[in-house]
Amino acid sequence: MVLKIINATEARVGTNLTLEGEFYTVRKMDVSKTGKHGHAKCRIEAENMVTGSKKVFVVPGHDRFEVPMVNKNKGQVLSVSGDHASIMDLESFETIEVSVPEELKDQVQTNDNVEYWDVEGTLILKRKS
Repeated sequence: MVLKIINATEARVGTNLTLEGEFYTVRKMDVSKTGKHGHAKCRIEAENMVTGSKKVFVVPGHDRFEVPMVNKNKGQVLSVSGDHASIMDLESFETIEVSVPEELKDQVQTNDNVEYWDVEGTLILKRKS
C-alpha cells in the first residue's frame, strides 16, 4: 500500500521513495532550474533501505514518486542462526524471521531488544535497542 505520491521537487533529505521496485531513502537533493522555457531538474542521491547501496539519478521536477508505508516496530530476539534471526514482536507477540545486516551480526544476541521496520511487507532489522 502506497502512503502517498509526491513530485520529485517535493522530496527532501530523509524522504523514503520507491524507485524501480526498490525502497530508497534520500540522502542528498539538488534542484536546478534551467533556462527560460526549461523545466526544473532534480539530482537525487539515495541509499537503498535493504542493501545499503547508493544510487544517483537525475529526473525532471514533475516526475512522481511513490512514498512507501514504513512501520517501525520493536521486538525481542528469540534466536540467531547465521544471517537470520527469529524475533518476537513486543506488541502482537507474533514470531517473525528477519535477515540480520552485516553491521549488526556481531552485536545481535538472544534476548536482545531490537527495532525492525516493515516496509511494504519487507522486514528490515535496523538497530539494537
